[in-house]
Amino acid sequence: MSTEENKALVERFVEEFWNKGNLSTADELMAPDAQIHLPTGNVVDVDGLKGFAGAFRGSFPDWHSTFEELVAEGDRVAERWTGRGTHRGELQGILPTGKRVEVPGSVFYQIVDGKIVEFRGQLDMMGMMQQLGAMPSPQHAEA
Repeated sequence: MSTEENKALVERFVEEFWNKGNLSTADELMAPDAQIHLPTGNVVDVDGLKGFAGAFRGSFPDWHSTFEELVAEGDRVAERWTGRGTHRGELQGILPTGKRVEVPGSVFYQIVDGKIVEFRGQLDMMGMMQQLGAMPSPQHAEA
């Protein structure tokens, strides 16, 4: 596949899987033995990614990721994104706050024969927890 086709596959994956919550998209666009590295540090299979995404959407039912950058070279695609959502469900023991968060993140993909074979995701979990009031924000000294 060309780099443009690989970028289009990532765009479709993000729109359908993350933004619309259509978890079956992972079965279609990911290799069954894909290496999936979650922002939590866990390495999971496709079902594990679907479980993570379902739980995350349960916490932020209106979650939407916006592309900031999408760069492709060979079989690799790098995505930098900003996610936004309202905390309406429990998240790692934190009861819903109703607060809206805006969180940056990135994912590095490897695509072979039209399937995602590697997914390495990161997001600013500390920033999200600060926005939810679950941990203190850094104090800035006044000048």
